[in-house]
Amino acid sequence: MKTPIFRAEILTRERMQAIIAAHPRAAIFEGCTFDHGDFSRLDMDGFQFIQCSLAGANWLAASLEESQWSKCRGAACDFSSALLSDSRFSHCDLNNSHWRRATLSSVQFQDCKLTGAHLQEAGGWALEFRDCLLVSADLRGLSFRKAQLHGLDFSDAELSGCDFRDAVFNGGSLRNAQTRLTRFDGADLRGTDISGLNVMDAKLFRKAVISQRQAAAALAAFGLVVA
Repeated sequence: MKTPIFRAEILTRERMQAIIAAHPRAAIFEGCTFDHGDFSRLDMDGFQFIQCSLAGANWLAASLEESQWSKCRGAACDFSSALLSDSRFSHCDLNNSHWRRATLSSVQFQDCKLTGAHLQEAGGWALEFRDCLLVSADLRGLSFRKAQLHGLDFSDAELSGCDFRDAVFNGGSLRNAQTRLTRFDGADLRGTDISGLNVMDAKLFRKAVISQRQAAAALAAFGLVVA
């Protein structure tokens, strides 16, 4: 059966419920508007969203596993407690969005804007970010252990309690990030901006790798001069 495509519609909760009933796990939305709508606790597994507007939309505790989101705009949308395992977000603007206690197992964010996003207490494994803006985002407690981190801007982000052990940073920034009890044991930090981090805390940075330039900058922050 051919997957139905809905284009340029303004979606309400009632309209979405009718679509779910008629086309479970198989619907594509292109250029549709979901702004400030309530889609909480609905089952939308496998649905695709392309160039949709999601501003302020409520997806609280919705089931969105294996869903795909491309070039969507969703400032302040709320995915708290949503089930999103195996979902894909690419080229989306999701600034100030909420993901608290969402299940994000094997979720991929590619080239997304997540400035000010709230991801604390999000659960799951194999969560992947690539070339994403996470400036001032709240990521407390997330695990990036042994991850390859490409082009992630964590500037001014809340990273307290995160696990970056054995992670490799390729580009991006940790500038002025909050890192209370954050673990960087064995991490390769040579490819990222670590300005403002106290890499001299041996308990958190044991066997971490930094460049000579980064080491000189860290010592200078303590008033020491490398001759």
